[in-house]
Parts: sequence; C-alpha cells; structure tokens
Amino acid sequence: MMICRFRYGRREAHGLVEGERVRPIEGSIFRDFGLLDETFPLSQVRLLAPVRPSKILAVALNYRSHLGESLPIGGPATPPPKPELFLKPPSAVIGPEEAIVLPRGAGRVDYEGELVAVIGRRARGLGPDEALGCVLGYTCGNDVSARDWQQGDLQWWRAKGSDTFAPLGPCIVTDLDPTNLELQTRVNGEVVQKTNTSLLIHDVAHLVSAASQVMTLEPGDVLFTGTPGATAALKAGDVVEVEIGGIGVLRNRVEGQ
Repeated sequence: MMICRFRYGRREAHGLVEGERVRPIEGSIFRDFGLLDETFPLSQVRLLAPVRPSKILAVALNYRSHLGESLPIGGPATPPPKPELFLKPPSAVIGPEEAIVLPRGAGRVDYEGELVAVIGRRARGLGPDEALGCVLGYTCGNDVSARDWQQGDLQWWRAKGSDTFAPLGPCIVTDLDPTNLELQTRVNGEVVQKTNTSLLIHDVAHLVSAASQVMTLEPGDVLFTGTPGATAALKAGDVVEVEIGGIGVLRNRVEGQ
C-alpha cells in the first residue's frame, strides 16, 4: 500500500494512492481501516507530511561513506559498534513542497537524504528479529543539519531540531524490503548523494530494536536511518529532492529567514 496524508479544500485525511487518484481512508492507518467510495485526482490534492510523530529518532554515522573526513564535523574513521541515536522535535516536521528555512545565524546548513521507518504499533523491548513487525512502512526524509551549531554547541538541539529541519514524504509505502532500496539526493537536479540501504552499518531492524530498549515507540513515530557520503551547504533558492526506489520523491525548496 501507498499511504499519503493530504488536504483537499478544507478537508484533511489519510488516503491510499491508487494510480493518479487518492481514495480517503476511514479510521486510523494504524488499525484496521475502511476506504471511502470517493476519490480525488492526485494532481488536485496537497500532500502533507504523511504522519505527525510524537517523537523523531535519527541515527548518526550509519554509512561507512559518511565516516571520517566525509563528515564535515569530524567523526570516527571506524564504524560505531552501536547505533548512535539522537532526537529531533516534532515541530521540525514539514511535508512535500514546503520550504526548508535557513535560520538566522546558523551558518552552514546541509541536506541529509535518508530512508525513514514509520512505526505502526506501540512497541517496547523488541529484539532485532521482531523489530520490523512494528514498522508500518517507509518514507523519504531529509535530516537537515546546521553544521556550525552542530560543531560548536554541546547539544544538537538547534543544529538538528530547528523548525523545518525534518522534511518527510511523499507517502508511506508498506511491504518494502528496507535492506535493498536505492537512495538518491539531488540539489537543483544534480545528484549529490547516491547509495543503497544494503550499505547501512546498522540496519532498520537493529535501529528499531535499540531504540525500543529504552523508550516506548508509539504509532506514527519515525526513525531516520542515516545519510551516506559527504554533504554540502544549502542556500536560499535551492531545490532539494530525496528519492527512494519504490517510495517516490520528497521535494523541498530552500528559503532564507
């Protein structure tokens, strides 16, 4: 299934994408739900961030290509033995076609294209072998990061958590194999990141399991799985696209504050 969240006029709902149309869902996407008879042209709805999470987890240094010198803030040259997780606030979430806003005084702000897992049921203390059972599906994400603040602050609260620093979308796709997905990030049409999720150091199952050992995961929570390679600064006027095979393209423009 391809699940979106959309606005049509004053109406806001989840829906199933069926070709070039959207069929509204009746009930919660996290339980058994029904489908309404009506449909809307996909071209006439506004796609929103597919979920409104209670929390956003993300992981640092989860591709070998992002270690060492390729990481602007500097980092270990060897893979971390355990997932290095951190939190982003829900207020950072924006949807497709919304603007990433560069905060005043932030200095360098980078894109980070990532696969994002969407939690589908409440979970705590899961082992890696059962962790994917609590995942509803997957979407595209951009872990926007203010590098100067990331390097200069003791905590990453503003470097990772500023408003608009967690674009998500365009849809949640179920029944995907998260261990073999092509990921590509483009800025103004130029490919700047390209990888396959088979190259993750800690795969989705181990990330979800690690997070669930210390905090309860709730339906709608999301987990950013890490970004590959070197990243670079964004500037006002740029257009960033994160594309993942089987999911689609998350597109956001960049604005100054």
